[in-house]
Amino acid sequence: MNIRLLLADDQALVRGALAALLDLEPDLEVVSEVGRGDEVVDAVLAAKPDVALLDVEMPGLDGIEAAAALRTAVPSVRVLMVTTFGRPGYLRRAMEAGAAGFVVKDTPAAQLADAVRRVHQGLRVVDPSLAAETLVAGTSPLTARESDVLRSAREGGTVADIARELHLSEGTVRNHLSAAIGKTGARTRAEAVRIAVDNGWL
Repeated sequence: MNIRLLLADDQALVRGALAALLDLEPDLEVVSEVGRGDEVVDAVLAAKPDVALLDVEMPGLDGIEAAAALRTAVPSVRVLMVTTFGRPGYLRRAMEAGAAGFVVKDTPAAQLADAVRRVHQGLRVVDPSLAAETLVAGTSPLTARESDVLRSAREGGTVADIARELHLSEGTVRNHLSAAIGKTGARTRAEAVRIAVDNGWL
């Protein structure tokens, strides 16, 4: 019985290379490929894969949001995050969203295939160096609201734009921004966004 796979990655070349590598394995079969996070649930419902391999950074929904949507819609599908960005905060957020595994894209093909098999068997698979980094980095110091405000600030809007988008007063937005800047040890709003992104907190 082949293990049926869905691949979600917005880079067609990467997706094609992953599909080609995994299809070489006698017990693995790629049954669906998508390039956007918001296409994952529909594709899973249509193709009925056993394991979904999701990239973290995709348009529509990111891979972590797609994993959470899958857990709600099709909890039987196992999720393996495959990412270029081995950021500690991503690992923690992916696991909280229901992912069973987390590996980086430069994982050798045989190891990736093995990770797929282990996730399919109900085991957890985590890139060891990333697991160690995550323990050292600890959890995000930001509250949910501070994260929302920084996410909105990442688009480069003014305090008024952020306030409108999040239905908050401008004073509240300023307070959240200043708290986030303090907690990240940044000097500016842009630096706070960069630090939060680098740590995978957003």
